[in-house]
Amino acid sequence: MNTGFTVPPLKETYAGLFFLLAGSLIFMGIITAEIFYPAGYTTANSEISDLGATRPPDSISYQPSATIFNGTMILAGLLIIGGSLLLLRNKSERVFKLFHLLLGIGVLGVGLFPGNVAVIHPIFALIAFISGGLSCILSWKMTKSPLKFVFVILGGVTLLFLFLQSFFIPILGDGGTERFVAYPVVIWLIGFGGFLTGKHETPEEI
Repeated sequence: MNTGFTVPPLKETYAGLFFLLAGSLIFMGIITAEIFYPAGYTTANSEISDLGATRPPDSISYQPSATIFNGTMILAGLLIIGGSLLLLRNKSERVFKLFHLLLGIGVLGVGLFPGNVAVIHPIFALIAFISGGLSCILSWKMTKSPLKFVFVILGGVTLLFLFLQSFFIPILGDGGTERFVAYPVVIWLIGFGGFLTGKHETPEEI
């Protein structure tokens, strides 16, 4: 008997919820950390990670901005990892979903190893940026038109500004260029998370 509804795969629903929460948390965490950061921080010339700690050798860490930013990245990273592991339980397109997991690991590493941790922090940031851009593009396989085209564009913007940053920095500054790398991925997290969360009907909706 056809009851008129399908039971939602909980792994996709909760994975989407985790991604949605992670993206929202990153946005609001950065905004909040910027609010409490002393004067002199600008979106053009200050990197996002400066909120946690500036680069060595003369690293500076301001509170409560550092705690807010680093804590946000740790929690968001764990949420992305959790959502990725839920998606990986479905063997379909498993190779592409590995980039979601790498994104979560990169974000988590950014929070655990702030900007004053030489070498390690840049590695995790690079992992987050590259895997984030690829996650946006490869989510094409899991979404529908026209949304999948939006995600491909977001991923393309991230990778374009990442690999051509030497061209864009004189125009947008270090901070401005980094935001064109990072924010498309955050937008994708919210959009993709929302898509997965609302993808399936539930009995309550019928």
